[in-house]
Amino acid sequence: MSGLSEHLKTGTTTLCRAWAVTRRDGVTLGFTDHDRSLGFDGIDFSASTGMTARAIEQTTGLAVDNTEAVGALSGDAIRDEDVRAGLFDGAEVLSWLVNWADVAERKLVFRGSLGEIERQGKSFRAELRGLAEALNVPNGRVYQRPCGAVLGDGSCRFDLNTPGYAIEVEVISVSGGTELIVPEQAGISEGWFARGRVEVLSGSAKGAIGVVKRDRDGSGLRILELWEVLSAGFAPGDLIRIEAGCDKSAGTCREKFGNFLNFRGFPDIPGEDWMVSYPVSDGDNDGGSLR
Repeated sequence: MSGLSEHLKTGTTTLCRAWAVTRRDGVTLGFTDHDRSLGFDGIDFSASTGMTARAIEQTTGLAVDNTEAVGALSGDAIRDEDVRAGLFDGAEVLSWLVNWADVAERKLVFRGSLGEIERQGKSFRAELRGLAEALNVPNGRVYQRPCGAVLGDGSCRFDLNTPGYAIEVEVISVSGGTELIVPEQAGISEGWFARGRVEVLSGSAKGAIGVVKRDRDGSGLRILELWEVLSAGFAPGDLIRIEAGCDKSAGTCREKFGNFLNFRGFPDIPGEDWMVSYPVSDGDNDGGSLR
């Protein structure tokens, strides 16, 4: 930083900006607005139109630093199928002010993550969120009848590798990007995977994740309907992992997963109708449950 300060004092500068984006799968991509590529910290910063950023808003308080990144969905840097697969969701972003004549003279001016990503034809626009964004995340439990945990997470504690609760199969065919045909699964009842998760393990869409809307049998095959298109590169022959679904009800937790001790809901909490209820002369008025 001292070298960069001295350089700035000269009044004649050779400055540019460089960005590093580390995706969810660990891949790091580098970009710069200079007309030549740069390299430092083991990262190659490509001088291309892959990504540029607007002026960063920074404050001395706890307000969230924010800006936008824009670029083209082309080439090997940022591909549309990777964005659709969610590989850039929550990706870490670092931004430096760099003396391109001597990259050792640089300063880290922004550290945060990618927020909402919007695709527009062959281009994209992504929100950049500063480190203070984590302070906006609600903490604490919500009192509701359904379970507040995610199946298999640290609160749920159910092991999805338990035999019968997750399978790995090759996709036979894909219809409309949302209907998957896989081999018949003997011993697994219809609807078992409804609300479950599908993860692509091989192929160009590797890493893509989807949620099952419906799960049904069909003439010796298993038909899975997803809520959204999984990925542009998803194709027959890809290996996928399918996990059992959970509707977050107490009955499903007890009977399907045998995990009621870790249930994170409040199945006996009164509904909103109790606020307008009133005593009646007939029936039992013994203070028991109104359910």
